[in-house]
Amino acid sequence: MTAYFSHDLPFGAQLIAPGRVRFRVWAPGATAAAVDLVGRDRFPMRPQAGGWFEVELDCEVGAQYRYAFQTAAEGEVVAPDPASRGQAGDVFDPSMVVDAQAYAWRHPNWRGRPWQETVLYELHPGAMGGFAGIIQRLPELAELGITAIELMPVAEFPGAHNWGYDGVLPFAPDASYGTPDQLKALVDTAHGLGMMVFLDVVYNHFGPDGNYLHSYAPDFFRHDSQTLWGATIDFRRPEVAEFFSQNALYWLQEYRVDGLRLDAVHAISEPSWLPALGQRIRAEIGTQRHVHLVLEHDGNAAHLLGYGAAIDGAVADSHTSHVFDAQWNDDAHHVLHVLLTGEDSGYYTAYADAPAEKLARCLQEGFVYQGEVSPYSGEARGEPSAGLPSTAFVNFLQNHDQIGNRAFGERLTVLAHPLALHAAQALILLAPQIPMLFMGEEFCAVQPFLYFTSHRDEELAQAVRQGRRREFARFPQFADPALLEQIPDPNSFATFVSSIPEPGPAPGSAACLRRVAELLHLRKRHIAPFLHEVHALGARAIGPKAVHARWRLADGSGLNLTVNLAEEGLRESLEQLVRPAGADVLFDSGGALEALAGGHFPGHAILVLREPAATMERPT
Repeated sequence: MTAYFSHDLPFGAQLIAPGRVRFRVWAPGATAAAVDLVGRDRFPMRPQAGGWFEVELDCEVGAQYRYAFQTAAEGEVVAPDPASRGQAGDVFDPSMVVDAQAYAWRHPNWRGRPWQETVLYELHPGAMGGFAGIIQRLPELAELGITAIELMPVAEFPGAHNWGYDGVLPFAPDASYGTPDQLKALVDTAHGLGMMVFLDVVYNHFGPDGNYLHSYAPDFFRHDSQTLWGATIDFRRPEVAEFFSQNALYWLQEYRVDGLRLDAVHAISEPSWLPALGQRIRAEIGTQRHVHLVLEHDGNAAHLLGYGAAIDGAVADSHTSHVFDAQWNDDAHHVLHVLLTGEDSGYYTAYADAPAEKLARCLQEGFVYQGEVSPYSGEARGEPSAGLPSTAFVNFLQNHDQIGNRAFGERLTVLAHPLALHAAQALILLAPQIPMLFMGEEFCAVQPFLYFTSHRDEELAQAVRQGRRREFARFPQFADPALLEQIPDPNSFATFVSSIPEPGPAPGSAACLRRVAELLHLRKRHIAPFLHEVHALGARAIGPKAVHARWRLADGSGLNLTVNLAEEGLRESLEQLVRPAGADVLFDSGGALEALAGGHFPGHAILVLREPAATMERPT
């Protein structure tokens, strides 16, 4: 059985009949506009109220086109379609007319997976060989136990190699990764393997190169504020808000992705737009599919979180009024990084004091900072999160930001003691929060993941290069200017190539893969089916780098976890860690249970038990 899916856009090049296309664009800064069909002619567009221009033309699929705007400030501006569904090359090249229904879906009845089954695997499409390369890797990831891949942004960016956060054409999959149909084939193949696909989308800024909106639609941006990455997008404008709302619906409906990760939403200037977007997505997608929405929010905005829409009318839980399923939990990452590496500069300053207590708070309540003043910023940060389900938090040891924002892009495999790292990975994969791995983490990759770009404008490339070095010059370890000069050039092709993860020699990488597979098998069988209702029963520090935590799962049984990330073992504060009667061992990193019976808990160890329901106390 095959089917065809599309999302009709109210702008851009929309196929309205075979051989007939409607072109529509918002250009309030233009006095006139035309469609320039490559190889044919230029066709004037009709001005409409509110700064819109529109024309219908006889035009074939695959035709290349640009818009030509007349502006008072810059004269003629020729630009790609801001709602381009595909580019004939780079962001500076013509847009293409795309038939949204050309792809025949092989798994049209796929409905997704419940959120509690999610095991995320974040990847960079370019470093995985583009859409075709990812397709080749999907079977092994599915066999490993990954249930969802998360693509770093795919929207058209300048050049062939970029993190994706410099995107300027949000509706067009980057041509260096593959065609629109190849991206659909990737999603379709994943669904056939029982895997979800999440897409990272950037609604807080446009990249610095290839964005023509300032020329013909200056009202797209605010003129009274800036983000860290450029002009602030003006979500107060209905046309702007609709542009991005349509983008979210487009990826979910036309490409059938199962979820979105919304990048740095704290930088969106109009906070009311975010819940409105979530509510609209829930209303328009309906309850026939599991669709998941995940935030990155530096403000720890707990009020936005909870389970999403119910499926088939079933009540998910008391949080169904909340439209966002979860948030990336940077707090959990930061405190684990401090515990594993001892680093305490930059934002790690806020986690250096009593890190085990902070980790315990993450495991029990979600966020470390729930309104307290951060020593790093000197400002209050966060909202109370103890009332949220454990699955409202995506926990991880590594991601693109936390590796790539380092000067030399080092992974934890070269920063942390390997046994401590193994214990921390087991903690991430067996705790009730939603786990995420970063590409290569499953086989303990040692290659860095660096910040890379491929700007063709050498002046911009030099500005990025110098800005990167200025960013690290304020850290004491870079007091020597010669060390700053060693920071890899973001615009060098070699920087991109060195960021491609590869398995190391056997038996190390093979052992790492086996361990991850074992942990994910345990999660799938003993933990994930019981995460739709979880009650934290307490978490406490039992040593400088050690924590004990317990949760009551949906079937009434208990999840009992003890981890010690220090090299030294523990002999104190262990009186409550005796193996409960009838408890089964889910995972023992090596001799931990035996040592505990003798009044000792080893260093670099983790012990995970499953307590029977009959012995569990009821939550108050």
